Amino acid sequence: MKLNTIVTLKGVICLKTGLHIGAGKDNIEIGGLDLPIMKNPRTKAPYIPGSSIKGKMRSMLEVTGLAGIEGTKPIVSIKGEPCGCGECLVCDLFGTHAAATELQNKKPTRLLVRDAVLTEDFQKKFENDELPMEIKYENIINRISGTAEHPRPVERVPAGVKFEFELAIKVFEGDNEEKFKEVVSKGLKLIELDGLGGHTSRGSGQVKFENLTFNGETFNLDHVTF
Repeated sequence: MKLNTIVTLKGVICLKTGLHIGAGKDNIEIGGLDLPIMKNPRTKAPYIPGSSIKGKMRSMLEVTGLAGIEGTKPIVSIKGEPCGCGECLVCDLFGTHAAATELQNKKPTRLLVRDAVLTEDFQKKFENDELPMEIKYENIINRISGTAEHPRPVERVPAGVKFEFELAIKVFEGDNEEKFKEVVSKGLKLIELDGLGGHTSRGSGQVKFENLTFNGETFNLDHVTF
């Protein structure tokens, strides 16, 4: 396969509500957070893993059927696994999942999503201790008494914080570059409509992609239609 070009999309992710992308805990601390967020292990600054963005794009495109073969839905496993058909635009862009059973269906990943880091302004605020993370308490409501029980603290990056965002699309000979751009745009718009990270059904993770450019040319998701 001959690589013709690499298309770059850059922009800013603006948090409309608090964002929680969880980090695992090796041990439990007394009084510690049940659900801490992802942080750079060296600087302790929050960031958004590229895998979280890419995974949400792929799952939303598959379940909505917006990147299928000639308008048909990609194959979604009854186990909830990613598509492995090797023929739809999802497989073209994101690579064929291990669910593909035939070697000829295997395709390389064309979409690369970088980790999103704090913009320069918010990085300075973080370094100056002017950007504290927020703690949101979630509870279980007792169906009989109507009272909140078992509160657990969830760490979130507060609303208003912005992250630098970048992805790249490798375009090989025979690929439809404009179609790839269209699918990526739909994937980002679906994230705006749904959410990013955990607890989106409870208010977390609403985001807006701003100041987007495709190879330096201004692009706006408000014009994306389904």
